[in-house]
Amino acid sequence: MPENIRTTAAWRISIWTTLAFAIGTALAFYIVYVFVANGVRANIDAWLTGEAEVLARVSADTPRDSLYDRIVKEVAELATQEVSRELNSRGQQLNSVFFLQVEPNNSDPLWVGPGSREPFLEAIRITKLVPGVPQSINIAGERTPYRVVLCNQALGSKVYLGLSDRGSRHILHQLTVRFVAVWACVACFGFLISYLSTRRTLLRVERISETVSRIGSDALSERLPEPANSDEISRLARTFNHMLDRIQSSVNQLRTVTDAVAHDLKSPVTSIRGNLEAALSHGDNDRLRDSIGQAIEGLDRVSQLLNTTLDLAEAEAGALKMDRQPIDLSDAVIQLIDLYQPAMTERRHELTVDIAKHVMVDADATLINRTVSNLLENELVHLPAPCQIRISLHSHDGAAELVVEDNGPGFPPDIGARAFKRFVKGKHSPGHGLGLAFVDAVVQSHGGRIKISDRPQGGAVISVSLPLSVLQPA
Repeated sequence: MPENIRTTAAWRISIWTTLAFAIGTALAFYIVYVFVANGVRANIDAWLTGEAEVLARVSADTPRDSLYDRIVKEVAELATQEVSRELNSRGQQLNSVFFLQVEPNNSDPLWVGPGSREPFLEAIRITKLVPGVPQSINIAGERTPYRVVLCNQALGSKVYLGLSDRGSRHILHQLTVRFVAVWACVACFGFLISYLSTRRTLLRVERISETVSRIGSDALSERLPEPANSDEISRLARTFNHMLDRIQSSVNQLRTVTDAVAHDLKSPVTSIRGNLEAALSHGDNDRLRDSIGQAIEGLDRVSQLLNTTLDLAEAEAGALKMDRQPIDLSDAVIQLIDLYQPAMTERRHELTVDIAKHVMVDADATLINRTVSNLLENELVHLPAPCQIRISLHSHDGAAELVVEDNGPGFPPDIGARAFKRFVKGKHSPGHGLGLAFVDAVVQSHGGRIKISDRPQGGAVISVSLPLSVLQPA
């Protein structure tokens, strides 16, 4: 791991995650704060409007005698006492209410409120109040604005009722301070949790990187530890191990193929060289032609071995070039049987044919011909004389079934399960062990399947199944 924590991915992920969380929670609190502040303001305005109307009605209904001022003041004082008496940390009252009645004849205004009325009168004079609509007014000497509402009376007098919302502001301020403290603690704690969990997760990725760095061409057996859980990193480790298994298998196959090809090429190359040396050492034209002909035959065998090996590698890799067209498999099989019939008759093999007409498949004609030829060549080369060979071709359940069976000795027990592997052959086989491997690769490339089984009476059965073409004759 890097020595500087700030250069790690865990640090960057934790920082950005904490920053996103902090901004989101701060925005959420601001929205809640605005809603609460607007709600408090709405409650204050509703109370002011209702109380101002009540005081204006009482003022209008009270007779204008010597007891008028006393009655109105007592009612105003009762209204001011309805406000909750909220105190600050020093025991000072936060909320305050004033009542002011101004007569049109500029007589002495009726005042109920904290302190002197002069600052309140001056602030009201310079502010244009709309009757019935609460407004905020800054009073000289007061730290908090007052919400003031005006009510006009019929005789021209004006009633003002104001409330200082210092208490609600104090509560909102305390709420903000406490939220900031909790917000900071939660953000720090979230950063710590995010960093530790991210670092723990990235340590597993670091172990994967260290394991990968140790893997080389000579250390393909190295594997990543696979935890019991099934999270993304565990699946990554399992996927990487599966990839290493495939790579190791491919490398082993490559080494096996290389060794086998080198071994199989050694004999024909040596034979070709010997024939050419013999041709150089003899002046006889006939012996020269024989030596050159044998050398050409050896080169053909080498070329066939290399071409088959390359085609097989392409087929197994899914890169075999094919020109798939609807072909009549029945005609292709019959033509190849006619081609191999003389050689089988010479080997005293009895051949029985059961071929249905016009069995159409979508396939590459060249590859199909090579596949059927390999099957017939396999029968011709490996069966002792005389044997009975039966070849049948029919369509069944949407597939063309080509079956080649004989009454020969069958496949050895140690080869039957591996007959379709490269370079797998019997001890006395003259071939290279590529025929059936090529047949299996071509059949699978065409979406078919091939299997080997033993006849109950003795012998081997090779079954090839290929999907039928959609263009079947009526």
